[in-house]
Amino acid sequence: MGLEGMIEDVIKQCSLPVTIQQWNGKLPMDEVRDVRRIARAITLAENGDDNKAIVAEIKKISGASAYNKSAVLGITGTGGAGKSSVTDEIVRRFLNTYTDKTIAVISVDPSKKKTGGALLGDRIRMNAISSPRAYMRSLATRESDKALSKYVQEAIDICKDAAYDF
Repeated sequence: MGLEGMIEDVIKQCSLPVTIQQWNGKLPMDEVRDVRRIARAITLAENGDDNKAIVAEIKKISGASAYNKSAVLGITGTGGAGKSSVTDEIVRRFLNTYTDKTIAVISVDPSKKKTGGALLGDRIRMNAISSPRAYMRSLATRESDKALSKYVQEAIDICKDAAYDF
């Protein structure tokens, strides 16, 4: 196969269409929300697919109403400013203060001009996200000159539809 053949094979396998698998009714790792479905919905949104059916499914699972009043906080700053550390502390304090609430973190990393890749390493610096009441999803900007992924709003809406409190 050779190195080029292996790389092409990996890329080909990664570009298979995302489908929803049958759900066995049990949430993994004592999660409070079905993070698998939420992750798939965000991936479908990133792929440009119509995710209305998935959002409706998330609403069924979570019991979310059509109008969710989830609070949204945006944090921005230059590289190395401490955004991940501040976010981790906010998540930790939120989970400790509100023991019945859930939190979702959407993290965005800029894609590199040369490679087109993004490090997406925020979760390495965050310890509080290991809670079953916390969900974290990393998004790449996919464009080197952008600060946000164009799918951030859709990811936020999906987390709101899944009834995350913050």
